[in-house]
Amino acid sequence: MSFIDKINPIHLDILKEIGNIGAGHAATALSAILNRKIDMNVPNVRVVSFDEMMELAGGAEHVVASVFLRIEGDATGSMIFILSLPVAEYFIRQMIGDETFSIDSPPHSELELSCLQELGNILSGSYLSSLSDFTRLNLYPSVPSLNIDMVGATISYGLLELSQVSDSAIVIDTVLAQDERFAETINGHFFLLPDPDSFDTIFAALGVTING
Repeated sequence: MSFIDKINPIHLDILKEIGNIGAGHAATALSAILNRKIDMNVPNVRVVSFDEMMELAGGAEHVVASVFLRIEGDATGSMIFILSLPVAEYFIRQMIGDETFSIDSPPHSELELSCLQELGNILSGSYLSSLSDFTRLNLYPSVPSLNIDMVGATISYGLLELSQVSDSAIVIDTVLAQDERFAETINGHFFLLPDPDSFDTIFAALGVTING
C-alpha cells in the first residue's frame, strides 16, 4: 500500500478546511487586484488516480493553461493549478484591462503571461500559507512556471517522481463565485503531488498519523 492510499476522510477534511482558509486569503488578494469582490471556496478535496486527473482537466489532449511549482521547505512536493483557456483568458483580460486579449492569438506579451503566472502564484501561495500556519512547518512555493499545453503533457511533467511510489494524487477543487460577465462557473483544479515522505511530516504536525 502506498502512502497516498492510507489517506482517509479525516485527512481530506483537514485539507479541505485548510484549503478554504487559503481560498479566503486568495479571494482577498484577487479582489484587490481586480477591484471587485471575489468569493472563493474549496467544495471538495479527494484522492484521484492519474487517469482521473486527466479527465477532470478535460482529457489528455485538451489544451489548458497551467501553473506548475515546487513546494519547498520542511515538506516538499509539487502543485499544478489548471484552468480552462476561457477562464484563463477571462482573468488575463480583467487584470490587464483589455477585453480584446485572446490566448488563441500569440505571441503574447510578457505582461499578459505574467498576469496568469501571478494568478497561480496568489492561489498556490495562499494555500501553502494556510497549510504552513496550521502545521507550523516552513512551506513556500518555488517561482511558478506557466504552460499552455495539452493536459497529458502538463500533468505528466509533475508526475515523474511521484509515479515511482503511487498512481494517485490529491485534487483540491477551487470555485470562484460566478461573475456576471462570465457565463460559466469560474473554477479550477489544484493537483497536490506530495513527495513520498511529506504526508507523514504534514499530518504528524497536525497531530494526525497515517497508519501503516
